[in-house]
This record gives sequence, structure tokens and C-alpha cells, in this order.
Amino acid sequence: MRFCAELSGWEHQPLYEAIVMKARERHLAGATVLRGPMGFGAASRIHTAKILRLSLDLPIVIEIVDSEVKLNEFLPDLERMMGGGLVTLEKIKVIHYRHNKLD
Repeated sequence: MRFCAELSGWEHQPLYEAIVMKARERHLAGATVLRGPMGFGAASRIHTAKILRLSLDLPIVIEIVDSEVKLNEFLPDLERMMGGGLVTLEKIKVIHYRHNKLD
């Protein structure tokens, strides 16, 4: 899991887009980007979507799911792209996964 700010960038595109595209290029099982309505990080600065405190730099969480081996292989790519932020590796239990191929 990768936590970053919405306005973080990588090579002329949003960082979250670049990370998801790199994960897809590496054939990882899946990735999802979640935008948080409110949060703070190491600097303790509040980022919020409230109208009176407009923020264009909302918290972003990128969840990437695959085997531990494939995620560890992806970490060097992620480290090259990041200027800051937080990465966590979590063990999960997948209950159901189905891949439907489009013909």
C-alpha cells in the first residue's frame, strides 16, 4: 500500500497514475487508487475536501495486490518514483478472485 498526496507527480503525470500504470506493466494482479476526503502526514498539515478549506492536494492511497515475491520485485520501481510518502506491506487473505477474460 502506498500513501501519497494527490498533487505528487512523476514524469508529467500524477504519481498515482504512474504507479498504477507501472504495476500494470509489471503484470501485477491489481491496483486501486482511493482518494481520502481528509488526512494528514508527517508534517501534520491537514488536507481536507471541505468547501471552506479547499485543498487540491488530498490524501491518496494506492492499493496493489499480488504475491509477496512480486510485490518485493516491484519495490525498486516504486522507490525510484517516490520523493516521499509511506509504503506498507500487509499480509491479506483473498477469499474470492475471478478473472473474466473478454473475448
